[in-house]
Amino acid sequence: MPDFKPVNLYGGAITAEFPATFGDVSDIRQVPDNQEVYLDANGFSSIVVEILERVEKPDTEALEYHLRDLVEDEEDDAAEKTKVWWSGTAVGAKLPPSTPTYNLLATSPPGAKQQGRANEPEFVAIMLTLIRLAAQETDILVTVNVPHVKGQFEEGSVDLEHGKTGPLLEQAAKWRQRVLETLEVKEWGLFGGE
Repeated sequence: MPDFKPVNLYGGAITAEFPATFGDVSDIRQVPDNQEVYLDANGFSSIVVEILERVEKPDTEALEYHLRDLVEDEEDDAAEKTKVWWSGTAVGAKLPPSTPTYNLLATSPPGAKQQGRANEPEFVAIMLTLIRLAAQETDILVTVNVPHVKGQFEEGSVDLEHGKTGPLLEQAAKWRQRVLETLEVKEWGLFGGE
């Protein structure tokens, strides 16, 4: 089992536990104020926590809306080639009871910015969690991005059509589960209300 460390997101207004090998991207480059981005020092994976204005759609439609928004790129058709493999409800252990929470697993081809790089992924697996805070008019997205770069995973180890996720996604599922078990809002004023 990988080691985890507590992280303070948004100045400590939200806390969670992330894998110990993940570092805060804002230490090396600017990150938008509504995002917290952490990269794996031992690979290509990332965890992004994003606070967004609530999308006024039913929960499952909002989940798909946010996915499309994540993968859209004006320069390519990644959104059209993105495939959702499964979605369902989830539970955030430290969130208020009955907080609508949803997970999905999708795959997308590499975006235009990734193409042509030495470490260009064959595909990117996206583990997206949507936490809906109706009273705060907020959607929180937790995205675990798992690029599958040739040489970093065994050919044939991933066959999502037949339920075969491979070691990179199995590990990422554990990361996402730990984040969901530990994510806690400490300061509700973060969302602009009391």
